[in-house]
Amino acid sequence: MNIKEIIDRISSTHMAEKKDIIAIIENNSNDEYLFESADNIRKQIYGKDVYIRGLIELSNYCKNNCLYCGIRRDNHKINRYRLTEQDILLCCDTGYELGFRTFVLQGGEDSFFSDSVLCSIISKIKGKYPDCAVTLSLGERTEESYKALFNVGADRYLLRHETATKSHYKKLHPEEMSFDNRIECLKTLKKIGFQTGAGFMVGSPFQTHDNLVEDLLFIKKLEPEMVGIGPFISHNETPFKDFKNGTLRDTLVMVALTRILLPHALIPSTTALGTINPKGRELGLKAGANVVMPNLSPVKFRKLYSLYDNKICMGDEAAECRKCLERRVESAGYKIVTDRGDWRA
Repeated sequence: MNIKEIIDRISSTHMAEKKDIIAIIENNSNDEYLFESADNIRKQIYGKDVYIRGLIELSNYCKNNCLYCGIRRDNHKINRYRLTEQDILLCCDTGYELGFRTFVLQGGEDSFFSDSVLCSIISKIKGKYPDCAVTLSLGERTEESYKALFNVGADRYLLRHETATKSHYKKLHPEEMSFDNRIECLKTLKKIGFQTGAGFMVGSPFQTHDNLVEDLLFIKKLEPEMVGIGPFISHNETPFKDFKNGTLRDTLVMVALTRILLPHALIPSTTALGTINPKGRELGLKAGANVVMPNLSPVKFRKLYSLYDNKICMGDEAAECRKCLERRVESAGYKIVTDRGDWRA
């Protein structure tokens, strides 16, 4: 069976076997056909709409020591910061004026942001802007913690699994971090009722094509409402500083296959894609992504939230980010919409 026939079959059934995925990954002769197929599936469900999320980076303190991450605990050259509740609410005020109806609160695993601190922040955002969704991306927490955040109004939770292969996970993380706990957290989030996001890096150190297949099969089984996929980009203050970055092509293939396997998913075209290629975010949209996440964080802190080197949009004010992305999205043939952008069944 040729590659086009494989793409047609998985596009119609939204199911794929391991050999199908490997064939597509290892043969780039029909990439454009793959991307068009994914784009058509996205258009059937979401049209040309692209949802805009306002990213607020709460803190670059983190208790974890992931080997790939620039805000890892053992990076002693980074200046640490955390936003105050007032800072966060001001970011939301700015974002609301610019048309954002989802705020994404993201940060390292910082114990300062306890349940009581976060519940206060979420309650105030939802109280002032009841028409907005609040998405959290704050790492692994207990079931009780996730329930508390959900009960005060948090709508979505992003927790990238990073790799669905246990042996590979161990190569990317220190001993004290648990693959099993990561996966259990994702299942717990879904059980509680969050719109749940998983996701993985493409081209991370020691990653094989089999690992990428396992990632896709895992998300197909989990059926998260959101899937975040971006290329690995090295950071010069990590043990992986000398590893090659993930490629644009492989990342776009994973975005497209994710759209085909999970037609209804909300899939960001990430800042990391835009970092490895000037047109990366536009190409991500053309491969099936339908979310963009410009930065609402105060400009003075953005360079400090450095997960990887050469991150783009560090110095732009929120309004500049918004306008720039709108132009980029329109140039790719899509349109930004300002509703909450919930997952569609």
